[in-house]
Amino acid sequence: MTVAEEVIESYLKDSSGSGYHILVAEVDSTVTGYICYGPTPLTEGTWDIYWEAVARERQDRGIGSALMESVEKAIVKAKGRLAIIETSSMPAYEKTRHFHLSHGYEVICRIPDFYTPGDDKLILQKRLR
Repeated sequence: MTVAEEVIESYLKDSSGSGYHILVAEVDSTVTGYICYGPTPLTEGTWDIYWEAVARERQDRGIGSALMESVEKAIVKAKGRLAIIETSSMPAYEKTRHFHLSHGYEVICRIPDFYTPGDDKLILQKRLR
């Protein structure tokens, strides 16, 4: 979580120079979720979706889907064509993987033992236009 906090701090200090974009979801004036994304350096129209989180007690209410849809629309508006997500293969990430697959992302790469032995890095992609 330290890296995510550093990215948010970087964004808050200099939103235009950080290379990141962050959307926040609020319910009843309480932050319930966020998503962080940005253009992939040295590419044409490829964007990374770095983190998306929704408070556990607010999950399964469409907040994550609304954040994802907003980001995808923003990426297309910025002439983006691909959205990339990297995640872990561990069982703890099963719900996250299912969420992304249900939103049209597909696993295009698996790097075995990337994070630790037995924890593969999965790269998911969605073509946006």
